[in-house]
Amino acid sequence: MGSTEDKGAGGSGRPTSRDVARLAGVSHTAVSFVFNGRAEGNLSPATQERIRQAAAQLGYRPDPVARGLRRRRTAVIGLITDEIASSPFAGRLLRGAMETAWGSEHLVLTVDSGGDRAKEDAAVAELLDRRVDGIIYAAMSLRRVRVPEGLHRTHSVLANCLPEDDSLPAVIPAERAGGRTAARLLLEEGHRRVAMIGGCDDIASTERLRGFRDALRAEGITVPKEWVVRSGGEISGGYEGALRILDGASADGRPTGVFCYNDRVAAGVLHAATRLGIAVPGDLSVVGYDDQEHMAAFLSPPLTTVALPHRAMGEAAARLLLDAIDTGRTPPATVRRLACPVINRASLGPAPTR
Repeated sequence: MGSTEDKGAGGSGRPTSRDVARLAGVSHTAVSFVFNGRAEGNLSPATQERIRQAAAQLGYRPDPVARGLRRRRTAVIGLITDEIASSPFAGRLLRGAMETAWGSEHLVLTVDSGGDRAKEDAAVAELLDRRVDGIIYAAMSLRRVRVPEGLHRTHSVLANCLPEDDSLPAVIPAERAGGRTAARLLLEEGHRRVAMIGGCDDIASTERLRGFRDALRAEGITVPKEWVVRSGGEISGGYEGALRILDGASADGRPTGVFCYNDRVAAGVLHAATRLGIAVPGDLSVVGYDDQEHMAAFLSPPLTTVALPHRAMGEAAARLLLDAIDTGRTPPATVRRLACPVINRASLGPAPTR
């Protein structure tokens, strides 16, 4: 009995590998070598090219089901995440993972659990039943997560989160280094009186503040306690935090630069500065964090910010997973931290001279 892809081009009209072999004047085995990645060392480059040209002329594509049966793979990876619909960053991470997978002839099957543990466990079980080659588990905000049941039964990688039991490899942003980067942006413009506004009781807030203080401490600068305002992650928190620091303070008694926990907080700071008649960046420089799509570039002035590498996280997690699938080896349970790049816009300027 022939393989799935070789059952009669004449019946279905779909070209088969045997059709390619006849057109190229080679054996069926030679065609199999080319499309199963075994041509090097078995066929000359000229023969390989002749086979590919014949395949292109016929519109031939290898049958993924038949190929999967031979390789005991499905060429599909699963991606489970907690909030695809509600996160402004989900699309970037998904695009990074999907395009990397597509480049290795894999599709991505995505499941949104809504953060429900039972749904997560059920999603993993369903993906395993569908015999996916591996699973990426992604969170849309950096946190420690319970590893869903079943995730250890296949190749798995975490993205933008850390396993509570440190049992799986993870790809996350280098948040502490991002905080240092934000501080250096202000320092390089001559700012010495700086504040930090916003933040929650989470890993990102803690790490960004640590990095911010690291860079300032290296320059002998200590941020006054009252200039570190943990006011949450929304526009209202940025607005209220900025008023607390800026309202009623003289030009010489207020900071000249503010690092914000995220871009939403930065939007609130900009609103407060406008209300108080403080020019940005003439009197006050503002640096955000995240590079939130459809927002950071459209604030007034457009926001200089430190970007979260969501797309790069998707790419790196998919590449790590695909390498494990290809080699058959489980990657070590290490944490890979990706750099957070600077997006220069117009909210940062030289420190005012008084």
